Formats: sequence, C-alpha cells, structure tokens
Amino acid sequence: MTRQRASVACLALLLMVARQQQPPLAAAHGSSVPALPLHLAETGLFANGDTRVIAAGNRPFSPQYPLWTDGAAKRRWIHLPTGTTIDASNPRQWEFPVGTRLWKEFSFAGRPVETRVLWKASDAGWLAASYVWNKEGTDAVLAESDGVASAMQIAPGRQHNIPSRNDCAACHGEARRPLGFNPVQLSDDRDPNAIHGEPLTPDTVTLRTLFDEGLITGADPALRQTPPRIAADDPQTRAVLGYLSGNCGACHNGDGQISAQLPSFAYPDIVDGRAIVRQMLGQPSRWQAPGKAEGTLLIDPASPESSAVLLRMSSRRPSSQMPPLGTVLQDREAIEKMRQWIGSRR
Repeated sequence: MTRQRASVACLALLLMVARQQQPPLAAAHGSSVPALPLHLAETGLFANGDTRVIAAGNRPFSPQYPLWTDGAAKRRWIHLPTGTTIDASNPRQWEFPVGTRLWKEFSFAGRPVETRVLWKASDAGWLAASYVWNKEGTDAVLAESDGVASAMQIAPGRQHNIPSRNDCAACHGEARRPLGFNPVQLSDDRDPNAIHGEPLTPDTVTLRTLFDEGLITGADPALRQTPPRIAADDPQTRAVLGYLSGNCGACHNGDGQISAQLPSFAYPDIVDGRAIVRQMLGQPSRWQAPGKAEGTLLIDPASPESSAVLLRMSSRRPSSQMPPLGTVLQDREAIEKMRQWIGSRR
C-alpha cells in the first residue's frame, strides 16, 4: 500500500530545560546540537516523567479550525521559556523565542498513537520529530527518521502512518514552523459552526491570553478588543472558509508556485472571506478533472460534484487528493458541508 504520510501537522521537538529546571539534553557525539531523546517523557511534556500528568508551564491550545487527520482526537500544548515573548510584528509569520516547544498528540479509538513535537532549538530554526506510543499508553519512543508505516488500523484496510521527519517540511516548510497557532486560529471570537471545532476549556490559551499575560509583542493592539474573524455573508460560508484555512492554508498561503492555483487561505488573507469567495466562485482551475480536458471550475455552483475543490477533497488517489498528505480516509462531514455550500451559491 502506498504510504500516506501525515501532513498537517508533523511536529518536532527535543527539549532543554523547562521551568522545572530539567537537565539539558545530551548533545550528539561531536555536535553542539542536543540529541533527540529516546522517550517522549524526556522532552519535558510530563511532570516528573509521569505520562499521566502534563507538566506545569505546558499550556493547552486548540485551533478553532483544526486540521482533520482521519478523525483522530488531538491534544496540543505549547511551552514558552520563562520571561520570553512571541514577536507578532509580522502577522504572517510570528517569531517564537528559542526554547519554544509544541506538542500534538494523536489518539484513535481512545488511545494515543503518536505525539509530534516541534522545538525551536536555536536561532537557526526548528527541529521536528514524532514519538510512537506503546499499546498500553504508558510510554512513547522516538520514531525512526523515515517514519512508521501502519502504526494502527483505523478502518478496514486503512492504517495510520506516522510521517518521516522530512515529511514535516512538506507542510511546515523547510523551517518546520508551527501551524495552527495564529490570530484567527486562536481568536476568542470562536466560530460555533466550525467543522470539527473543539470546545474551549478554562485553561486553553487564546489570543486574549497572550495579550493579558504579556506573552506577545508587536501585534496590532486592536486585536485585543476586536478578535479576528473571517468576514463572510453567512455562517455557512465562514465555516467552510475556516475549514479551508485550517486544512489547506499551509500550502495555499500566497507564497511560491502553488499560490497561483488557489487564493491564499493563510492568515491574514483568510480574514477577507468575501474576496476569497470571489477568487474561487466560477473561476477556472489549473487542475482538470479526470476525463475532462478543460473547463473544470474551482467552485461550480451549477454542478457541485464537478467543482475542483470538492473533487479533490473527496479523492484519495495520490495524484489528486487534497490535502496530499496526512489522510487515508475521506472527511465525509466536511465533504457534505462543502457540497451544500457550493450548491447554495446558485
């Protein structure tokens, strides 16, 4: 079976010394770069290495438009070194302090299967890795650099595959920057219709949290009083555009050659939802539906089933599926909501 490598979200880490005064990670022989620890418990995620307890200082967060990964339940945490802040001067690309760590846990059928980690180890950039949980959920060990195929069966004939470290660059870019941690994803003005939206808990970090605790600098102060939201003519459109932002914005972000194929779904472009709709509605697609030499539209209100966006969301053929990595199953809920939305554009 062709390996469907995870996209979204591949995350990376290693840690150093968190607020709990952990010992520094050992450096690889002949190198000043810390070596990836063998066990997830050594990365600083847990309190005293106890995998049942998240360490203080590791703050949970939840993107309001989450990346869908074959129905996996996810938990996410971020750690900022004491006394540091995120530089939000460039709204397109926040700069995180050295020592920042992010974790994302993937669970299927009630048990954790992998935890991905991102660690800004130095000014040179981010490190990324995945840790594979044992069946008992008591320990997770560093995955091989080329990933793990068939880590768990998630449907008949379908397996969850843990990505290689190089796969992380396919979505996070060569710099392995975090995804899903930006003003619209952390906005306190949550979309109640967000597809696969997750409820906030009292300790969830939001944009207001960052402002109130002085963890962010350089951001537009207006965002504190008026949290960002996707401007749309109706709730259905807002939710669909949010889904595209969370699931497609890593690649369709206005940069590089791929930017010519769809509008940018990245922040801050996605905030102008009406402009995004105009750029898709009735517009020709560079990708043509199989068996059709030309004429495929990105969004075809007269024929939702012929729309390139819906066709590629529905496909699980490597040559046509979107997103291209990270899923082996159709997101049926999102497909149906996209179909309804396209039909409503008539």
